[in-house]
Amino acid sequence: MAQGQQIPPRTFTLEQAVDYAVQNYPMIHASQEQVSAAQANVTLAKTNYLPRADMLWQGNRATRNNVFGLLLPQSVISPISGPVLASASNDSVWGSAAGLLFTWEPFDFGRRGATVNAARAGQSFANSQVSVTRLDIAVAATTAFFNVVAARQRVTASKADVERRQVFANAVHSLVTNQLRPGADASRADADLARARVSLIQAEQAEAVGRAVLAEYLGLGANDVQINADSLLGNPPAPNPPAAALTSHPFATAEQERVNQIVAREHILDRSYFPRFYFQSTIFGRGTGANTDGTLQGGANGLGLDRSNWATGLTVTFPAFDFFPIRAQKKIESANERTERELYQQTIADLTSQLQQAQAALDGARRVAENTPIELQAAREAETQARARYEAGLATIVEVVEAQGLLVQAETDDALARLAVWDDLALVNAAQGDLQPFMQLLH
Repeated sequence: MAQGQQIPPRTFTLEQAVDYAVQNYPMIHASQEQVSAAQANVTLAKTNYLPRADMLWQGNRATRNNVFGLLLPQSVISPISGPVLASASNDSVWGSAAGLLFTWEPFDFGRRGATVNAARAGQSFANSQVSVTRLDIAVAATTAFFNVVAARQRVTASKADVERRQVFANAVHSLVTNQLRPGADASRADADLARARVSLIQAEQAEAVGRAVLAEYLGLGANDVQINADSLLGNPPAPNPPAAALTSHPFATAEQERVNQIVAREHILDRSYFPRFYFQSTIFGRGTGANTDGTLQGGANGLGLDRSNWATGLTVTFPAFDFFPIRAQKKIESANERTERELYQQTIADLTSQLQQAQAALDGARRVAENTPIELQAAREAETQARARYEAGLATIVEVVEAQGLLVQAETDDALARLAVWDDLALVNAAQGDLQPFMQLLH
């Protein structure tokens, strides 16, 4: 492409704009990555079923003074093995150790399975959040698209108003020049023409702002976006959208998944207060440069593994006093579950209210759209008659100005009335949680 050559703007229909926004908006990509993280968390939870194999090698240089006695478990003093010698010495020798410990938990009373189920609940919640984000962006892009179309309709009506007022102002000036009308009429016509031009500028400004908002959801520049609204300018379909169960709405589904997450965490706690069984097998070797009689071998003796051992067995642990913190955690999660269940009911109530409001708005928009053609026809006739009466000297300029004002309002009302029905149809489907039935009406 030649340097400086501009790329022509892309033209979007409503369906294309929504699809493009849903595919490219960064927030959707972020929610999809959260799903990937949740899937990885399920895989991580499943690794708890795998055995452990811990390997170790150690080499050291140390003294070999040992004492009888006991130390409680701690992480400061290094343990030492061997007999207690008759005398102490600061001489040091080499020591070494290497080993392998194999550990496997053969059964766990369902704790690991509950952990996997909790991870899957997290994955389901992440998936529901993707659906919520998709719906949010689709509705936002749809609203932005309708705002641009409405602004464009206002621009069209304002341009027609400017053209009519310009023609009328020219006629008034001709009559004033021929001294058939007072000069004040020319001033009034010019003032109304200027006001119409201001309204046109404001309408064009609103369209530019609306296009910038739409471009934000598309991830494009405002000058790179044009719209094709032909499918929205015709008569809307007569039937209202069929009712849909609000329990399948993405918002309701997401809230239900929150409940499921807490239930899964409660199940983990239910399976936590049980003994834990570990099958263990080990092989290890030790080396030392010290003899049992207190003499030292010297040199590199001790770096090799002089003695080896193996062992196998079953270890059982039971944290008896974990009963109290587990019981407290259960109470917390039970309260959280009750909270989320109440929030789920509130979500259903909110969605029901939103749907009822959208349906009421749609019914009202249909009734308005039935009357605006009558308003427009009457306004056109009134404007034509007012101009004719003015030119015949039977009416004042005020009557013509008022008729022209009524006409531009009627043109705007009629254009926006049909668009409002389409817009409210989209809002009804959005309130039901799925815009696809509305998109199918555009074909």
